[in-house]
Amino acid sequence: MSVSLDLAAVFLPLLGAFVAGFFGRVIGDRAAQLVTCGGVLASAVFSLLLFQQVVGQGLGVDHTLVDWITSGTFVSHWAIKIDTLTAVMLLVVTGVSSMVHIYSVGYMSHDKSIPRFMAYLSLFTFFMLMLVVSDNLLQLFFGWEGVGLASYLLINFWYEKDSANNAAIKAFIVNRVGDFGFALGIFGVYTLFGSIQFSDIFAKAPELASTQWIFLGSVFPALTTVCLLLFIGAMGKSAQLGLHTWLPDAMEGPTPVSALIHAATMVTAGVFMICRLSPLFEYSPTALAVVAIVGAVTCIVAASIGLTQFDIKRVIAYSTMSQLGYMFFAAGMSAYSAAMFHLMTHACFKALLFLGAGSVIHALSGEQDMRRMGSGLWRKIPVTYVMMWIGSLALAGIGLDGVFGFAGFYSKDLILESAVAQGTTLGMFCYVLGVLAAFMTAFYSWRLILMTFHASGHGGHHATDHAHESPPSMLLPLVPLAVGSILAGWFAFYWFGGAGRADFWKDALFVLPAHDTLARVADLEEFYKQLPLLVALSGIALAYVFYIGRPAWPAKLVHAIRPLHRLVYRKYYVDQIYWRLFARPAYRLGKILWLGGDERIIDRYGPDGIAAACRHLAHRLSLCETGFIPTYALAMVIGVTGFVAWFWVG
Repeated sequence: MSVSLDLAAVFLPLLGAFVAGFFGRVIGDRAAQLVTCGGVLASAVFSLLLFQQVVGQGLGVDHTLVDWITSGTFVSHWAIKIDTLTAVMLLVVTGVSSMVHIYSVGYMSHDKSIPRFMAYLSLFTFFMLMLVVSDNLLQLFFGWEGVGLASYLLINFWYEKDSANNAAIKAFIVNRVGDFGFALGIFGVYTLFGSIQFSDIFAKAPELASTQWIFLGSVFPALTTVCLLLFIGAMGKSAQLGLHTWLPDAMEGPTPVSALIHAATMVTAGVFMICRLSPLFEYSPTALAVVAIVGAVTCIVAASIGLTQFDIKRVIAYSTMSQLGYMFFAAGMSAYSAAMFHLMTHACFKALLFLGAGSVIHALSGEQDMRRMGSGLWRKIPVTYVMMWIGSLALAGIGLDGVFGFAGFYSKDLILESAVAQGTTLGMFCYVLGVLAAFMTAFYSWRLILMTFHASGHGGHHATDHAHESPPSMLLPLVPLAVGSILAGWFAFYWFGGAGRADFWKDALFVLPAHDTLARVADLEEFYKQLPLLVALSGIALAYVFYIGRPAWPAKLVHAIRPLHRLVYRKYYVDQIYWRLFARPAYRLGKILWLGGDERIIDRYGPDGIAAACRHLAHRLSLCETGFIPTYALAMVIGVTGFVAWFWVG
């Protein structure tokens, strides 16, 4: 395989970001859009060719670009590793990113900083590609931190807004908490294995699975400890419960940012990392159980919050968090193929929903509150309406087993079936929470559709009076995503969940024979296979009753369960708890150190104090400079007299 093919796929977005970022003012807005869109589109084409060669011909890529760090026994280098797992991620990242780039041409057409925005998008894409092609943990960490930096720049793109500043800082800080755990995990891997190369640590994992560490007088299983630390990093990047608070606030960024970061790329980095490290997690049942529990609880908590939100982008954001929970508990069931399957299908329909929401916001001149929409909006933006329907059908997982289904039908049902197939209490726990979340997902998806396009809300007529369909540059990118939302699950099921799974993945994923839950899915009772569809249809029907048939019922229900509704609407008060436990004490400590330590002690007695004393002394001495000769003569006489007296006495 030609080395230039994979290099072009990875580095073309970086070249586009460089040109648009440093020469955007010289070449102009249109040229900056062309160079960035062209670079990412070319990268998508090369990624497709790489996928065909890796999957179709079995020709992977694994070569070193340049040595990076050599210190004693520690060695790290830049490399490109492309196997089936990487090839899938390359397609997902470049495919969605290219559509988002094209969409941004129309969405950001009136912005004053178009080259900067396009440069940030391409820079983010490069870092994500560098993350997925890495063959060692340090290079993966470089891409990991790079997407964090780029996401900060994109969320805070409209930096004139205080809300955007706060959201970007919050995302950066919360992710640093997770990344601290990730860094400790990398240190632990090197301590345990003596290497951070994937090939080395995967080969040694079986023989070191029972190794123990003694820390502060206690004994800890080494491999489990390392896996849990690495999972903390995944929790932060993929917004799992506890480190999720940054995700809804990140909606302050432009809508294309939400589609790129929060649909298919950065938030799925944690899922990719767990799947990449499956040879480690497979030898730690405890770590797998923690991954499954956190994912299942995240799934249901995020779905419940999505039921109560009114900002169209925040509803979709909590939906993203919920779907990421599905992916994690699939990985916890050792169903890594199912997790990657849902990652791929989710990228299509969630990017479609975010970009569709952006089209709605564009049509309503910036309005995002669903209570101010409705009133026949679907008649004025019919293309956007159809696209939102397709995305919602895929998200809800609507389909008929053995006939046809939307993308989410195949991947989400495969995850739920793998949980039951595990045959454990934990598996059933995850299945029950997943089914409940499926009901909530269908409900809030059609709540969004009905409130946005049909129901007559407060101020709806006024908000939709001047609604208009989006330009072609915003609508055309929705078409490939809609096709993916319809066909991706049906087309790829054979590879991800069917008979071709083993030949497709080869050595890219590792599952112990005793953990292979997907192999037992075919033997499940029909009840477990049909239940998710039944609850999804029930959620859609209930949403129709609440928002079309009996529109007074939602307010009555809220009044009847006001304490519970307040708890969920306030997002379980997690932000408030973090503010009281961590943010406010840190703020007060910082204020004390600033006013009491810095200003009163360091500034008063340190450099500022010395400078002030010198200025005061100079001022006193300057008073002697009167400009009168008699005064100077008197000073000279006094000086001479004093000198003579001192000399005489001495």
